[in-house]
Amino acid sequence: MRIKKLGIEDAYKLKYLPGEVVKAAQKFLKMQAAGGILLVIAALVAILIANSPLFVHYDHILNGIKFRIGFNDLVTNFDLEVNKSVLLWINDGFMAVFFFLVGLEIKREIKSGELSTRARALLPMIAAVGGMIVPAAIYYFINIDTPENLNGWAIPAATDIAFALGVLALLGSRAPVRLKILLTAIAVIDDLGAILIIAIFYTSNVALEPLYFGAAALVGLALLNSRNVSSTTPYLILGFILWLAVLKSGVHATLAGVATAFFIPMTCKKDPNHSPCQHLEHALHPWVAFGILPLFALANAGVPFTGMGLHSLAEPVTLGIIAGLTIGKQVGIFSLMWITIKSGLSPMPHGTNWAQLYGVSILCGIGFTMSLFIGGLAFEDVHHQASIRLGVLVGSIISATMGFTVLYLAGRKSAKLDESAKTS
Repeated sequence: MRIKKLGIEDAYKLKYLPGEVVKAAQKFLKMQAAGGILLVIAALVAILIANSPLFVHYDHILNGIKFRIGFNDLVTNFDLEVNKSVLLWINDGFMAVFFFLVGLEIKREIKSGELSTRARALLPMIAAVGGMIVPAAIYYFINIDTPENLNGWAIPAATDIAFALGVLALLGSRAPVRLKILLTAIAVIDDLGAILIIAIFYTSNVALEPLYFGAAALVGLALLNSRNVSSTTPYLILGFILWLAVLKSGVHATLAGVATAFFIPMTCKKDPNHSPCQHLEHALHPWVAFGILPLFALANAGVPFTGMGLHSLAEPVTLGIIAGLTIGKQVGIFSLMWITIKSGLSPMPHGTNWAQLYGVSILCGIGFTMSLFIGGLAFEDVHHQASIRLGVLVGSIISATMGFTVLYLAGRKSAKLDESAKTS
């Protein structure tokens, strides 16, 4: 078996595969919804394994097997050793790459995308703020009598951009391009909010010494950027040092991915047609969409349903997450979009209607990846983890189903109106 270059695009060009299989694989991998579909499949596989005799092996692989890198000098007490289980390597290591990609997307949107001007940024920015505050408030209100649960207030405040865009892509032409742009902008701002929440509220017991190395890495990244270094290799090397330093400090290591991404230059002085930021974004996207996120889902979505029933949905943590995702998201986002547009602060996105904006608001209740991630930071015990996974899965499925239905009907009605306008 011969592969010219290691990469997903080349992996589905292998000559030994039948031509029809290759064409089918290429067609699937080029679908916008493909990443979301793989996430769903990985989550379902995890649930099936967690509720089968294989759960013992599943749990042992994730929590019993450990990998170690670095070294620890006992004489000088210089510790650069990282010794973590497979689950933590996925959540702290691979997910740092995911957050690096998120950082690249945020920077692109701010520099040249939907967030590049005040007029463009205002509507998704206000909507995203509402989509974080209202779900968090609903969760807090439901859990107010159980103080030990309040640390999970941010779980329903996050949106899974891959899942949401995947569902939107399934609608095809029934979803106008402006809807996809709006959803992306809201999700990007939502991701930025989630990153700030993690940094402020889910970081404790900070060790200062490793942060000195992190600060040095940040200075190095800033110097590279100020000198217009377009090669991404030195940025990635310093980014790895920053990740290691932040990990050892106790601050969540995925933040290093975002910080590194913000220093990657948007333009190259030697070649105006080349953008290091967008080049890295395009190169990483298939690996994240088809590798890291499904792996994260496989490792984190396994919910043993033993002892669970309909009563489990009424537990404060689970109910708070479900209500936050399914009610809080749509109320917070749609109400603030309505106020913003009606007040004249921002125009209605071209080619859309209120029903479609409402459908997008519901889709933002798909919190899967980010909600599970924040849930893992908020609680460590098995009971809470089971409640979180159940709440996130149910809330995300309801939001995806409702959002798809509303947008499908809204798109169908819009298409009929267009046809009648053409014939009249």
